[in-house]
Amino acid sequence: MIPQDTIAQIFESSRVEEVIQDYITLKKRGVNMIGNCPFHNEKTPSFTVSPTKGIYKCFGCGKAGNAVNFMMDHEQMTYPEALRYLAKKYNIEIEEKEQTPEQVQAQSSRESLQIVNSYAQKYFSDQLLNTDEGKSIALSYFKERGYTEETIKKFQLGYNPSKWDSFTSSAIKAGYKEEFLLKAGLTKGEPKKRFDFFKGRVMFPIHNITGRVIAFGGRILTNDKKTAKYFNSPETELYNKSKVLYGLYYAKQSIVKKNVCLLVEGYTDVISMSQRGIENVVSSSGTSLTEGQIKLIQRYTPNITILFDGDVAGIKASFRGIDMILKEGLNVKVVLFPDGEDPDSYAKKLSKPELEDFIDTNAKDFIRFKSDLLLEDAKNDPIKKADLVKEILATIAVISDEVKRSIYMTECSSRFDISERALYNELNKTLRNNFKSERRTNDYKTEEIPVLEYKEEQKSSISLDSGLDHLEKDIIRLLVNYGDVEVVFHQKSEKEEEEEVVITAAEYIIHTLENDEIKFENSIYQKIFNHYSSWVHEEIKIDVKKLFLNTDIDVVETVVSLSSNKYELSLNWKEKHNIYVSTEDMKLKFALEHSVLALQLKKIEINIQEIQEKLKGIDDDEEMLILLTSQLTFIELKKMISDKLNRIILK
Repeated sequence: MIPQDTIAQIFESSRVEEVIQDYITLKKRGVNMIGNCPFHNEKTPSFTVSPTKGIYKCFGCGKAGNAVNFMMDHEQMTYPEALRYLAKKYNIEIEEKEQTPEQVQAQSSRESLQIVNSYAQKYFSDQLLNTDEGKSIALSYFKERGYTEETIKKFQLGYNPSKWDSFTSSAIKAGYKEEFLLKAGLTKGEPKKRFDFFKGRVMFPIHNITGRVIAFGGRILTNDKKTAKYFNSPETELYNKSKVLYGLYYAKQSIVKKNVCLLVEGYTDVISMSQRGIENVVSSSGTSLTEGQIKLIQRYTPNITILFDGDVAGIKASFRGIDMILKEGLNVKVVLFPDGEDPDSYAKKLSKPELEDFIDTNAKDFIRFKSDLLLEDAKNDPIKKADLVKEILATIAVISDEVKRSIYMTECSSRFDISERALYNELNKTLRNNFKSERRTNDYKTEEIPVLEYKEEQKSSISLDSGLDHLEKDIIRLLVNYGDVEVVFHQKSEKEEEEEVVITAAEYIIHTLENDEIKFENSIYQKIFNHYSSWVHEEIKIDVKKLFLNTDIDVVETVVSLSSNKYELSLNWKEKHNIYVSTEDMKLKFALEHSVLALQLKKIEINIQEIQEKLKGIDDDEEMLILLTSQLTFIELKKMISDKLNRIILK
């Protein structure tokens, strides 16, 4: 268990902008920072970070929170995991209270897998560097590949001995449960016949974006053609290969700095390029590029350069994946290495400046590259040429940017000596077919999802959503943003004399609504209201940051969302042009009175509606009289509050 004072220190020390900048690029805008949201695909930035408030908010998908929420949402961490990660990042020592046996037993499977993988990495590294077998077989292999000891330690390379159960027996002896060794894919076999999955292989740890080991790749060192050269860990709660890029943990800062990601095929390509000083390199680990991996790159840069060896068949097989990159709106270039060379081998032959120059000089726009490759196949065959034009148009069709698409169409017209009109006609056919295909797919998915009718969820026949949620939201927004601000109100004294009363915005809202016994329909708003109510009644200092420590994620996200302003006038603009605007905090008294009265009025209107509904089915005269009396009371209240609202608005 992490002590509360340590948790408070972690929240106090964590800079939300620093945490988020490990994952995406943020740019300064006024007092805030903006960037493309890491939680959904977008081309126009709507993700706003407020360093002063310590929060983030996406105005596209609605995600919001603080540094801890970000790590939980983005890295699928538990609350304790996020706290420990931030503590490590900001050098905060955690002296955890001793856990009970029950608490130890209740540790999540995810945490246990991380612990097992961490042990495995240390074990494999130790076997590589400190045992005779590791040094003679595996370390010599890495050194033959040209890896320095610094590189080996940086990428935490290792070795799993060839003995049947060397790692498994060591892990069990060290106290690690067999259940999690099996779940992590490190151990295989039947009970009493367990063996190491990676026995006799050099090990490549696979890290997540925060640097934790989540899986392994293992390469065999023999020439046995019946055995796969590479094995990867199976998918687990930690490891989803379609959403992981090898080397990204080491490459992310360089990718942001250089604004381009170099994409290679294998582990050794990444390691050799990095050792040569080219650090903005990641690998898809030999699998076809996935949408999840593309989105991962997109968080750091819109530019991808793919490094290919001379295997033409392999290049053509990757075309579909590259079309996916273009569809996501990224810019794609391709570099083709000389015959017999790949990024691994070529990085060892050239110096860093020579390698950088080679990549820059040979990087070719993907559509031009694809055209060249297919034209070489088609030669002078008109049928093949027609097919290649259609294939190029199919690629252009996935590009959503109309300007880019138009430029490519003009180039294709010139290159293939075909009129733009003919190309556009064919392109439109492709676009229509794509649209029909997507619509069929979406229709099919819709049919598979059961749709619940709203009427079945209603608690009454009265429509309570006609502005009520908006009014409740506005009250909570005022609490969150101005709860501790003092406001001057005027009221009549016992002697009927007008006197000034200075109270906080929270005190005004709490006392007014509680006096009228008004409850919020939205349960999250009610929870937030209750926090402020307890602070007011117990005379505790009002501090919205306390709510950021709340363990109820819905409360935290709502508070963050309501304390974020999508549009802020730049301070530089104000000072430069001497332009000043009237903001809400300048008219806080008006905003408070108006919002409270509007909510009171809406509640009264709902009460009147409910009474009218009840009157329709009542035969008892006495009960009807009671309801009519109540209705008249509410109608009088409605008139009185409406008059007050009109007077406020007229001011």
